[in-house]
Amino acid sequence: MKILTGTPAAQYDVVVVGSGAGALTAAATAARAGRSVLVLEKSQLLGGTSAVSGGMLWIADNHHARAAGLNDSKPAAKDYVCAVARGRGREELLNAALDHGDTMLRYVEQECGLRFIFLNNFPDYLQDLPGAVDGGRTVEPELFNIHDALGELAAHVRSDGRAPFTMQEYEDWGAFTKFPWDELVRRQSNGLVAKGHALVAMLLASLIRDGATLAVDARGHRLLAQDGRVTGVELDTGERFTASDGVILATGGFEWDRALADSLLASRLYAMCSTPSNTGDGLRMAQRIGAQTRGTREAWWAPMSITGDTRDGQPVGTLLRFERQGPGSIMVNRHGLRFANESQNYNDLARCLQSWDSPNNQTLNTPAHVVFDHGYLERYGVLAHRAGQPTPGYLIEAPTLSALAAKIGVPAQNLEATVERFNQYAVKGEDPDFGRGQSAYDKYWGDEEGPWPNPSLGPLENGPYYAMEVVNGAFGSNGGVATDGLGRALDVDNQPIPGLFAAGNTAENAYAAGYPGAGATLGPIMTMGYLAGRTITGQSPEFESAAGRTVELAEVGAAGSGEAGS
Repeated sequence: MKILTGTPAAQYDVVVVGSGAGALTAAATAARAGRSVLVLEKSQLLGGTSAVSGGMLWIADNHHARAAGLNDSKPAAKDYVCAVARGRGREELLNAALDHGDTMLRYVEQECGLRFIFLNNFPDYLQDLPGAVDGGRTVEPELFNIHDALGELAAHVRSDGRAPFTMQEYEDWGAFTKFPWDELVRRQSNGLVAKGHALVAMLLASLIRDGATLAVDARGHRLLAQDGRVTGVELDTGERFTASDGVILATGGFEWDRALADSLLASRLYAMCSTPSNTGDGLRMAQRIGAQTRGTREAWWAPMSITGDTRDGQPVGTLLRFERQGPGSIMVNRHGLRFANESQNYNDLARCLQSWDSPNNQTLNTPAHVVFDHGYLERYGVLAHRAGQPTPGYLIEAPTLSALAAKIGVPAQNLEATVERFNQYAVKGEDPDFGRGQSAYDKYWGDEEGPWPNPSLGPLENGPYYAMEVVNGAFGSNGGVATDGLGRALDVDNQPIPGLFAAGNTAENAYAAGYPGAGATLGPIMTMGYLAGRTITGQSPEFESAAGRTVELAEVGAAGSGEAGS
């Protein structure tokens, strides 16, 4: 174990196991209440999967939307989330996440110094369901100067290496081929970070300011208990730390333990983009003392490609977004046929990759591939690849569609007919087969400056043609330790386990099988982390900011638009 900052001790008021956004929100909330806090991170880097995420929060009826005059309500959001989750999940958790989401958001802004950008036009994922809105429920972190705020600790924060830009800027710039890359390089050299990297860094700045102790290379192994109450944590090295108020488990999911994932998840994962340290440690620790588990069949599903990227030495998947949503690309299955609206949200599209062909005892749609032409590559590029560069190994190239079909193992006549039919309607801005381009969400990820009537649709016309395999992946599993609406871990009789709390992907997801919109992972995760932090310190979910307690931007090293450049 290595202490990065804070005071080494054998006893603290609160011990938090894990360092993702849920863990750090819980820890920061406890530290702001004046408690001594120890954060234990299993890997060598802080931040967990949150640090390599988009960093967005989905918060219904939030104060930013109200200030902008947008019409939203918690009842409408509840109708929507219930429809997205197909009636699954527990109302107590759903209510907790919705009722206290904006409270959490105001708390971390006013008390912890976090700063967000309001995305007023980022649509909910399923626009046809009751209660959906076409913008106003998603916020993202502002650019943040991690070097100024964290100093030497910045080197111990996990990053996926992405350039520091915001979704707001993405909306303005459009395709990656149009990005001001020289400016982004300057931002990096000046210490600016974005997305999940910025979110985690802001939370860490709050913890440092309040004197929390942060440790890495510290794998929690067993919970300590006395007279039925959890009293601390034992590491795999045998080191022990007691916690007078209690322990909060937030170690991430279990997706990287293949045997555990295969036994619990509804479908096999072929790629993950989370941190390889997510092997279910918190789940096991809680199970050893009789904690109840719920929702472990589900994950934050996403279509991914395997491009050779690694994290902590392990191969990770790459989320496909614009690559399948941009005009001029389609997805085909093992038969060379389209099988879904390629522009729909990643969670629901990935479920199409899980379908089974019972009569033939084989997968229905996989192997699947994204297919596009050279014109698409010239306009947008694909991931980090640009036209004119040597074709990378994850792309399959062929001069004609029939030659491409042979390389990816699908019937040539099917692929040619599929592209011909798609092109026929794409130039008109229509998709009679799957309705691509009809919803506000579809259009959001399209190209409004393209030459075709619908920003989501464009033909595939000019060879060479390319294909990239798509597999069923996930950001992480999202079921685990059952909790009540205050973040307290429950036993098999639905009774709180004294001294034990859980948050993040270690715990049961407040939205069950649902994925309502951008940030629907971190929004409820941070809310439940906040509730755990308030409860473990004996505070109510509501709060009133004390005079003079609001943290200013300068205190945490945030960068406004002027410092970031234009």
